[in-house]
Amino acid sequence: MNESGFAEAEVIADLAADRHYRPDLLLSSTAARCRQTTQAWQRAFNEGIDIFYVDEMYNARSETYLSLIAAQAQAQSVMLVGHNPTMEATLEAMIGEDLLHAALPAGFPTSGLAVLDHDENAANGKNSWRLVDFLAPGK
Repeated sequence: MNESGFAEAEVIADLAADRHYRPDLLLSSTAARCRQTTQAWQRAFNEGIDIFYVDEMYNARSETYLSLIAAQAQAQSVMLVGHNPTMEATLEAMIGEDLLHAALPAGFPTSGLAVLDHDENAANGKNSWRLVDFLAPGK
């Protein structure tokens, strides 16, 4: 990650901390750029986040990311630090194509953070995810 990329990750992590978007658990790809992004989150939240590096996230499909999220039932909030186009495909699977394109007409940007809420009572998981906020550099 170049200096500009790391600076963007730091800005988004700080903004998320200011808005109290602190994850209980952070799952990150083992790729160097993802590890550097994770370091920005550790700093922003004073290292008080449980972090796990997951090899399977590299070159994965959205189904892998969704399975990782579903497997974290004990956590109130889970954050993924992963790769595009998989991050965008995962968000689309969670909120639907129309809402994705309305919220992100130019696509999921580098260092972007989608904040979602989950309704456990939604019928059969349909419409169970809601995009609460989206943070992006320069936004």
